[in-house]
Amino acid sequence: MTDRIVLALTGTDRVDFLQGLVTNDVTRADGGIVYTALLTPQGKFLADFFVLGQPDRLLIDVAASHAQGLGQRLNMYRLRADVQIATTDLIVSRGTGDAPDGALADPRHPALGWRAYATTDQSDATDWDALRVAHVIPETGIELTPETYILETGFERLNGVDFRKGCFVGQEIVARMKHKTTLRKGLVRVTLDGDAVAGTALTQGSKDAGVLHTVAGHQAIAYLRFDRSDAVFADETRVFVDLDAQP
Repeated sequence: MTDRIVLALTGTDRVDFLQGLVTNDVTRADGGIVYTALLTPQGKFLADFFVLGQPDRLLIDVAASHAQGLGQRLNMYRLRADVQIATTDLIVSRGTGDAPDGALADPRHPALGWRAYATTDQSDATDWDALRVAHVIPETGIELTPETYILETGFERLNGVDFRKGCFVGQEIVARMKHKTTLRKGLVRVTLDGDAVAGTALTQGSKDAGVLHTVAGHQAIAYLRFDRSDAVFADETRVFVDLDAQP
């Protein structure tokens, strides 16, 4: 996968440092892998990534488009902590067939197969857009943008946030959305009675209802207002909403 970068965090403070910043419990990555995110203090999305715990370092598997920004943000928080951040030459592979030696199960959903880290690409030919749509899995830069609140994208369902781990950046906003409000918007799977493309606005009558994101055949991931989920159209295309797939 040429669209992923693997960063390495070393130093004696690496676990405590990252633990205080991100949405998931980094200590559970010891010998394994966790899915997590770094947010703004206002609770909005900056980057999502996987953390692998190895004996002498933490590996961060992040979208190439967000690797530089993530590295800069981590360096900003580093201050006097004994943490060093470097880019590795590891290649990220993923697949849903037979897993290579050393591969780890994707922690977000069993259907997402495995991820592997080596010097060669071992990925298979899985149709990832179709798989993501089927299970409403958000993707960096598509469903996950700087305006995203992670609970609206199903982050808890995808094992990406731990409310018992202690503080993280943006925690107050995320906890408030979890415990004190009912989500009114979020990602859902929809079926299209006709053709439509990503970016198409969804409407209910003359009212904005949301927008289509990833489209795979006649199904798609949509960001939708739940109170406007009936009689939704994308241009002239009738949209059938599967609210069972909401966050």
